[in-house]
Amino acid sequence: MHDDRDHDRAHGDDPGGSHRHDHRRLGRELDLFGSDPLIGAGLPYWLPAGAAVRQALERYIQDTERRAGYRHVHSPVLGKRELYEISGHWAHYREDMFPPIGPDRAAPPGDERAPGGERLLLRPSLCPHHALIFRSRPHSYRELPLRMAELGGMYRAERSGVLGGLTRVRAITLNDAHIFCTPDQVADEARAALGLIRRAYAALGIAPARYRLSLPGAGGTYVAAPELWRQSVALLREVLDAAGLPFEEAPGEAAFYGPKIDVQIADPAGRESTLSTVQIDFHQPERFALHYTGPDGSPHRPVMVHRSIIGSVERAVAHLIEHHGGAFPAWLAPVQLAVLPVTDAQVPQAEAVRDRALALDLRAEVVPPDRGTLGARVRDGRLVPYQAVIGPREAADDRLALRLRDGARLPAEPAGAALERLAVEAAAPRG
Repeated sequence: MHDDRDHDRAHGDDPGGSHRHDHRRLGRELDLFGSDPLIGAGLPYWLPAGAAVRQALERYIQDTERRAGYRHVHSPVLGKRELYEISGHWAHYREDMFPPIGPDRAAPPGDERAPGGERLLLRPSLCPHHALIFRSRPHSYRELPLRMAELGGMYRAERSGVLGGLTRVRAITLNDAHIFCTPDQVADEARAALGLIRRAYAALGIAPARYRLSLPGAGGTYVAAPELWRQSVALLREVLDAAGLPFEEAPGEAAFYGPKIDVQIADPAGRESTLSTVQIDFHQPERFALHYTGPDGSPHRPVMVHRSIIGSVERAVAHLIEHHGGAFPAWLAPVQLAVLPVTDAQVPQAEAVRDRALALDLRAEVVPPDRGTLGARVRDGRLVPYQAVIGPREAADDRLALRLRDGARLPAEPAGAALERLAVEAAAPRG
């Protein structure tokens, strides 16, 4: 479970988003996302440009996970209350969950488990569903580690007064994964998960501010299993030490079922928040009676490693907007190539170039003369990684002279060769 309440506190100090690269302001200016009171607070919608960024990010994460041996699943966003009672979320996380809903309309008010009907909850986490997927068939030790991943929805009953932009939302798309492994495999799997996070940050052009070992603290509600907590904390310390990563301990920031490594990031104003996590969980395998058949033919309890490379997609995109000021890396940019015909006479050639770019899986669009002078259109597209101005000579010769975001101009070359090279340069990095 990706528990991000510490992140919420970090962002609660600046509800107006006053720093220069606030993602809410840029989101409006760049037509990335919006909101409407008829949909509800904390429920932003994604406009085409923002959806393009989000989809590119999601594809990169899923491809990275697939190459790392993860298998993707889909699970429903609803579950019976009993599911979250078993997992411990109902006891420890209930205040952050939405109340039960139908379909038993005859149930009297307050009766959350009426006879003859099911009362369902919007899930606060994906891990109980993944535990049940693991439990759905027998497993041998030879299958482990079993790495299960999902980009799935989860929900938090945030108060309306603390919602804002993409960092505080009620509907979250979580990049989540759970690794079911033997006790001897836990440290290696946690180390590998940290490696995935570090490579993803490099591809995204961001850097961790620090690593934090989040531990239980006084006054919190945690699963009462002292020996398992000691084992989990020792394993995570070993993982951080072996990776050579300096870290700070943070009592009171653990998940209710176990400690975690939190990868902290900082926004342009220097405010810190949690983006990625690695967690070790002995609790839910016990609660759901998970087991695999060991080499001795007997049932053994697996360990669950919870791992999120980028946390919630919403928060990740918010951080990318602010960090890059809207000038995303080429592989993430909403529009990768803007084609600018000088006059209406070159519009057909510009459209042909756009179509060839689209066929190469580039995100391209034509910016026609009716949107302003050529100079104005070039300035308006300053955040687009590549621009191609097509005048009479380029149209006649089928050549392109690409202009880069930093103002540099490349020598003119045949359009086909230029587009193929651009497609390689703008492709998502391999995780």
